[in-house]
Amino acid sequence: MKFFVSLLVTGLLAFACGLYLPWWSVAVAAFVVSSIIYQPPLRSFLTGFCAILLLWYGLILKINADNQNILVEKVSLIMGMGGSFLLLIISCVIGAIAGGLGALTGSFFRKMF
Repeated sequence: MKFFVSLLVTGLLAFACGLYLPWWSVAVAAFVVSSIIYQPPLRSFLTGFCAILLLWYGLILKINADNQNILVEKVSLIMGMGGSFLLLIISCVIGAIAGGLGALTGSFFRKMF
């Protein structure tokens, strides 16, 4: 139950932070939630990882649908990637790693006190 609650709270807080702060604020959001809702370190990492992965995947799909896939195709051509799906996956994984490491740090921080 803690997993799903912290998944939802991390996603909502990261979305709110993403409206006003830089992209790396998702790690801060995951840190805060993981510090408040204690879980073992591995589960905490997975919570932050999955929350940000799902959040960024949904946001990228919405942005992609709003501009008829033009932006993703052009950026993937500039970066030399074969398809736009690869760019989507790489972007989501980068955010998910940041969220997972933020949550892991929060779990260790809570464990320290």
